[in-house]
Amino acid sequence: MVPRKFEYFAPTTLKDATSLLKKHGSDAKVLAGGMSLIPVMKLRLGSPSYIVDINRIPGLDSITAAGGRLTIGALTRHHAIETSKVIREKVPILAETAGWIGDPQVRNMGTIGGSLSHCDPSGDWGAAVIALRGSVTIKGPTKERTLAIDDFLVDTFTSALKEDEILTSLTVPIPPPRSGGAYVKLERRSGDFATAAVAVQVSLDAKGICSYVGIGLTALGSKNLRASKAETALLGKSLSPKTIEDAAKAAAEDAQPTADPLRGSVEYKTEMAKVLTRRGLNLAVQRARKGK
Repeated sequence: MVPRKFEYFAPTTLKDATSLLKKHGSDAKVLAGGMSLIPVMKLRLGSPSYIVDINRIPGLDSITAAGGRLTIGALTRHHAIETSKVIREKVPILAETAGWIGDPQVRNMGTIGGSLSHCDPSGDWGAAVIALRGSVTIKGPTKERTLAIDDFLVDTFTSALKEDEILTSLTVPIPPPRSGGAYVKLERRSGDFATAAVAVQVSLDAKGICSYVGIGLTALGSKNLRASKAETALLGKSLSPKTIEDAAKAAAEDAQPTADPLRGSVEYKTEMAKVLTRRGLNLAVQRARKGK
């Protein structure tokens, strides 16, 4: 199949892009990397009348670290994040997550902003950003606003973006010394969407007590979820095998999976939430203890 006919725009400023979105409303869609939009259009699961290609707008693909925070432009490709020296040094869980996304073609074309805006519960970025307690910056025709990632991810394929808004960047705190992160993923085959995945970020104080923890879940609910019970089970405690096991069990309680004939039953996915959280925590803690 091929897409239905549509009118194509390639604005060179955010003002022009958001004006086009405001003018055409729900009939318009933003094109970033196209890794989600193009298949939807090809299969005619969605047929927008207007496409607003934002790839000619400068400044949306930068990676900067300043003031204890890392900011990534919405048009930054997955491969650029995976290979960025700054990201590997400052927030390595993001580079690790990028390496799990799709195949080389997808990583070379797909963007972090497009992926987050698509709000696929099987998408990898939402869980990683949840683990870091990141936020997104959104630009509309007349104003700019910032939302915590938990508020931005609303439901399956539903973000907090209004029809005339564009996600322009993502910002996460740079973890302090004695921090570690991990993204662990179960997939049917290499490059597939997750059967289940877990993002974990922890920080330890000088005595080895957990001073920060963030845990995000992929493909275990109607959107990427925060494993709040699991986080509570760890914060302020020594991360012993028992504490980690208790947190893994709590993550399984936080999970809200649905049955999938291709990827398993509710019971199976719930068990995988526990297994992957345990693996992720053990790896993150190991990395944190090696940190300076």
